[in-house]
Amino acid sequence: MVDDRIRVAVLHGPAPPEQDGVSDYVRHLLAALPDVGVEATGVPVRPDGDGWARATARAARAVRQLAPDLVHVQFAPAAYRFSGQPGLLPLRLPRAVPLVTTLHEYGSWAWPGWLPGRLWSAVERTRRWDRESGRLVPASAAVIVTNSGHAAVLRARTGREATRIPLAPNVADQVGAPTAGHRLRAELGLPEGAPVLVFFGFVHPVKGVRYLIEALPALRRDHPELRLLVVGGFTAQAMPEPEARAFRAELTTLAARHGVADAVTFTGHLPAERVSATLHAADVAVLPFTAGVSTKSGALLATLTHDLPTAVTLPESGDDELARSGAVAVIRERRDAAAVARTVGKLLADPVLRRRLAERGRAFAAAYSWPRVAAAHRDLYRRTLAVAGA
Repeated sequence: MVDDRIRVAVLHGPAPPEQDGVSDYVRHLLAALPDVGVEATGVPVRPDGDGWARATARAARAVRQLAPDLVHVQFAPAAYRFSGQPGLLPLRLPRAVPLVTTLHEYGSWAWPGWLPGRLWSAVERTRRWDRESGRLVPASAAVIVTNSGHAAVLRARTGREATRIPLAPNVADQVGAPTAGHRLRAELGLPEGAPVLVFFGFVHPVKGVRYLIEALPALRRDHPELRLLVVGGFTAQAMPEPEARAFRAELTTLAARHGVADAVTFTGHLPAERVSATLHAADVAVLPFTAGVSTKSGALLATLTHDLPTAVTLPESGDDELARSGAVAVIRERRDAAAVARTVGKLLADPVLRRRLAERGRAFAAAYSWPRVAAAHRDLYRRTLAVAGA
């Protein structure tokens, strides 16, 4: 190490930040780490028309040329289009350099998929292979997760304890955004006091937007001027452009079929300043994810940090921090438009409840910030290097 700065090579998927949540996370992390004494260099694992095997080989060569103190791999199956090749990176990386892996998604995938679960368990007990990350988890000196649910799955499968480093909002509250939000309402031609709902995040089938649209007719019976802003891009690493176009057409048709086409606006991907203004323009955020929302959602943390009362579905088990916080309104059933309408309807009818949720939400989100995330990474890097050098 030079001048006590830790030099880290951060390997990640190839998608641009506007098309992949992990890439967006990496962008924020790389920007925050220098302020805490970490010199971090991003190394994308990017196929250039020649497949994932050669992409991982190129990334490993780039790491060797950087000669870092530590290598940090950001792992999510979707980030690598569900290729198993990134799981072989430890076989290509310099063994003398400590490896850290962050598991952004964990618990729902296996490679190869045909191996029965009981055999996977036997393999994982040997500590040589992990069904989702290949050699990454077994070869890592430390494993990071962003939420307690992933930590529990990792512990059950491998016996390993992870270091939990939570996410931070993927869009901060921008200077001047409240005023810009007021202007945005005028741009939309909304009458004074017309309620605005917002969904924020990548628009994917698992995000439950179709159930939010199906809830609008019931909500508009009491609030005829209600509008819904769907803020986020459709094209993503997990949903290529042809599928994204088809899904957008499906939601547009759904809105027309339910007679609410005039109430729904799809904004597509927006820059951070515009997202922040839109969140300030809204009265309620609704995140009805089909698998439930947890603190691994940067979009959730963004809505909370904007003083926006937020209604969410919850996972069946695992990360219950959000459920215990009182910072959100809970939609009791997933994949259920009527449940969405009931919860959101209560929020729209009760300004005192909205104000209380906004206050609790901001207080909850205050614990999640990029300076804290960066400092936690630096501390983990130091501990890992100290053990490696002992």
